[in-house]
Amino acid sequence: MDQRRPPEYILEVFADPTCVKDIVKGILHTIFFHRFFPSLRPKTCDLLDLTLPVVDDADIETLIDQRTSALIHQIDTTSNQRSSSVRGQIAVLFYEKRRRKTWLRAAEEEVCWEQWTVNVTLATPKTESDVVAERVKVRKAMETQLQKTAMKIVMIVNKEKDHIPPITTSESNPFPCQIVTNPKDEGWGTRIGLF
Repeated sequence: MDQRRPPEYILEVFADPTCVKDIVKGILHTIFFHRFFPSLRPKTCDLLDLTLPVVDDADIETLIDQRTSALIHQIDTTSNQRSSSVRGQIAVLFYEKRRRKTWLRAAEEEVCWEQWTVNVTLATPKTESDVVAERVKVRKAMETQLQKTAMKIVMIVNKEKDHIPPITTSESNPFPCQIVTNPKDEGWGTRIGLF
């Protein structure tokens, strides 16, 4: 059985507390727009003077909203404990269903074929003085980072196609997906209670 590690693409996001949820949702929608294979009705959203694609699917929208809210809650909890820059992580994993033969029966297993990890850094104000100049600088940095991240996604999806498995089912979504917050904390050790 082929147990290669799936490609992992790491993206960086920089945002202030007022925009972090929208920016993370925009990045996740951009990933799904390029890797969600059912037919879609194209939709866009404007964010920080950029136009990003949106997946017009209720299940994906709900999943993105729930996981982004969980990430924001985790970041808020962490930011109350620290004064320096706060980081969070969210990952999107795409799976293929493979038949696995066992002694008594055939079973299906989900094998990850691609992972996108988004590292989120929360911009924290340094001083209360000169707030306007600081906000302008942070907004410009967020715009620049968001544009670079969106372009990186487009470059990757156009270049990295060889690892995408063939579609072997007639289901509306042939590749199940998962969004997890802090993926390094959700390894097999935590699932069986070792950590």
